[in-house]
Amino acid sequence: MRQDIKRRARNHPLKSAVKTVMKNALKLMKEGKVEELKKNLPHIYSVIDTALKKHLLHKNTAARKKSRLALALAALEKGGVKAVAGIAAGESK
Repeated sequence: MRQDIKRRARNHPLKSAVKTVMKNALKLMKEGKVEELKKNLPHIYSVIDTALKKHLLHKNTAARKKSRLALALAALEKGGVKAVAGIAAGESK
């Protein structure tokens, strides 16, 4: 029981950080702030990679999150905010 509490206390902040950076990235995409998103991308990738390294995310989940971010950023640069809506939400083509 105590072990669960310790592990949750250690894991929860990082899982929360992953959710927060993804939410902030999605917000930047919806607002069409390409340059700010580009600037924050290394930090977002770093948070995802840290969660992966600590086994809080499966490797495929981390790769999928990073891939969707890159794909959405490319679509945003090319076609604007409307092109990003489905990609960022994880909808298939």
